[in-house]
Amino acid sequence: MQDSPLEVRRAFGLLFVGVAISVGSASVISEIAFEHHDPIYYYVVIWLGSFAITFGAVFSKFRYILPSVRGRMKNSVKWSGPVKAINGLCWAAPFAMIGVFPPLYQYLILLGIGLGNASTYLFMKKFSGLANHEQIIVGAISLAAIPIAVFIDTSFVSNQTVAVIVSRLMIAAAYGAGGVYALTAKK
Repeated sequence: MQDSPLEVRRAFGLLFVGVAISVGSASVISEIAFEHHDPIYYYVVIWLGSFAITFGAVFSKFRYILPSVRGRMKNSVKWSGPVKAINGLCWAAPFAMIGVFPPLYQYLILLGIGLGNASTYLFMKKFSGLANHEQIIVGAISLAAIPIAVFIDTSFVSNQTVAVIVSRLMIAAAYGAGGVYALTAKK
């Protein structure tokens, strides 16, 4: 049985809120670990644990929404090869550039999330007839966060650590805003 568009939107809302909680909590906890000079493997435990606890807590619901998420993602399978390639590049190219420009990784992550979500929204709307507004919200906030993060990094403290935590919290805010929109949408 196919889920209604509203059920699919709510499924993505739950997914996005879960990502927001995971990224936000892991960002704060890993910053505390950094300040205490904890071993590097703590970061892996913190990030994996944050996602595991968040999605484990909502697993009973998440187990039921996974087919809805998978169903929406299958829409992109029908796109032409060039469209899939452009969408893939929007997601992957900024992340790949981290290897070339490591000091800019916090901005490149925002760029990847922003371009990826924005391009997926545009292609879904054009080629699949779906207007996933929660996705464009995440993309727009992520892209708008880049100049804010640069400004904070270069104006106030010029500290890489602050720039990284601000970028991570902006990612959490972007996914949180998109998720809340999807959970409260009427259609």
